[in-house]
Amino acid sequence: MKVTLIGTGNMGSGLAKHIAKAGHTLVIAGRDASKAQALAQANGASFKADNSAEGADVVIVATAYNDAVTALRAAGDLTGKVVMDITNPLTADYMGLTIGHTTSAAEEIQKAFPKATVVKAFNTVFAQTLAAGASLANETVPVYFAGDDAAAKETVRALIQSTGFAPVDAGGLKNARYLEPLAGLNIYFGYGAGKGTAIAPKWIGIQ
Repeated sequence: MKVTLIGTGNMGSGLAKHIAKAGHTLVIAGRDASKAQALAQANGASFKADNSAEGADVVIVATAYNDAVTALRAAGDLTGKVVMDITNPLTADYMGLTIGHTTSAAEEIQKAFPKATVVKAFNTVFAQTLAAGASLANETVPVYFAGDDAAAKETVRALIQSTGFAPVDAGGLKNARYLEPLAGLNIYFGYGAGKGTAIAPKWIGIQ
């Protein structure tokens, strides 16, 4: 699979490692060209000075939510592209969401790029978990994904599975309205309640 990853922060770095290890063709882009180049070099990936997603099967937006639309606009024509959104619309203190209930970050990104197909994924996984691997407490970490297009969801499901995480279909894109608050609760447990980042939400009985 050909993947363009936009973003070089902790989440982007963790994803880059797993995607490259899974044998996908990975191109890394970001507004900090030197950081993007270094991340690409560390993972045997290619680097692009711009965000061009030409030729990509999947474009992953791994920026902050507030930067996502700008970063994707720089990627060029996204018609027919699968855009995997891993963002959360967090407040400055990370303890709340800036949007929710009637929309979501994923839905707003889809509105901005109606000719692309957005699938929500990985937003409930801490960056530290991505860096460490797909296992916590001897269990495989689930990655919930939501989208409206069956083919796009299958592409994202296969990508998730290839990285060692357990893909869990969370329904249509509007269910990102639930996944994003779930990420917020996970952040509260990790930081607000002091439980640390070696945690992940999981529904008992769902395989």
